[in-house]
Amino acid sequence: MIDNPIPPVPQPAVVPPATIPSQKALVLGGGSLKGAFQVGAVVALFESGFVPEQLYGISVGSLNATFIAHEAARQQAEAGQIDWVKVGKQLIEFWIRNITKPDDVAVIRSRFRMGFNTIMSRFDGLLDNSPIQNLIRNNVDLEAIKNGPLKLKVGAVDIIEGDMCYADVHDPNFLDYVFASSSLPFLMPAVQIGGDHRRAFLDGGLREVAPLRVAIEDGATDIACVACHARKIYNEKFNYRNLLNLMDRVKDITVNQLVNNDIAWAERFAEREKLHGRNLNLTVVRPTEPLFLNLMKFNSDDIGRLIVMGYQAGTDLLKTKRKEVPKSA
Repeated sequence: MIDNPIPPVPQPAVVPPATIPSQKALVLGGGSLKGAFQVGAVVALFESGFVPEQLYGISVGSLNATFIAHEAARQQAEAGQIDWVKVGKQLIEFWIRNITKPDDVAVIRSRFRMGFNTIMSRFDGLLDNSPIQNLIRNNVDLEAIKNGPLKLKVGAVDIIEGDMCYADVHDPNFLDYVFASSSLPFLMPAVQIGGDHRRAFLDGGLREVAPLRVAIEDGATDIACVACHARKIYNEKFNYRNLLNLMDRVKDITVNQLVNNDIAWAERFAEREKLHGRNLNLTVVRPTEPLFLNLMKFNSDDIGRLIVMGYQAGTDLLKTKRKEVPKSA
């Protein structure tokens, strides 16, 4: 007889899915200036009581996510709490006040200078996007965000290595990633991270338009995603003989397919999780029809129109989801 038998190895406790704390993430996809739609949808989400803990942004989504993190951090520091509806309203005010015409975002480079730089292998984009970069610098306090309550990541593509890269706010070159994520290929210059010419980055939408994958990998279980593209491209009127309009249109077609893929992957992942008894709540707000905004000719009324459309789309979707809850209970 063995006097001192080996004790059984303790088994890890199984935590019922209902007791696993929910991690809420707000995922903001790309869409250039159609990101005004995103603003309205975000307000609708905040009014519904959605309170994010994590923010993820690509392209214009990186701009909106960074501003949201900044405003939330500012309120937390000044009042000790966050009024999320006010955060949304401040985001609207930021757009209405600062983005009213093309020159607020970027200016067309002189043809002579652009031609000379192209010949000398120094092509730096058709547009100079320093206005939007200055706007971000003047309206964002990185130190405040670092000390704030939200986790924040933005994505950009390394055009030398071809990799998708995400940076959080503690990265010393975080703003460079925001600039890069908002820099449209060919239209705007590649951004050298930290001034290093060996690290050139562009719009994260080249690889991922809705950064759902990284949010899920970081453990988010309740995700609200706002996409600026409808499921399908329709016959929008545009001047395909205008170079800038044509490039913007080609980008939209490509981005439309990418965002559809990103969302479809996340929806399939959520279904698989459900089969294994794990809940992943995914809410996607997107326009039912393609949004139209001429990058080279718009005004504050156009921006306001998209904001209202986003708010309406978000409100309608959330009403539908609330009505569906009793049926599935």
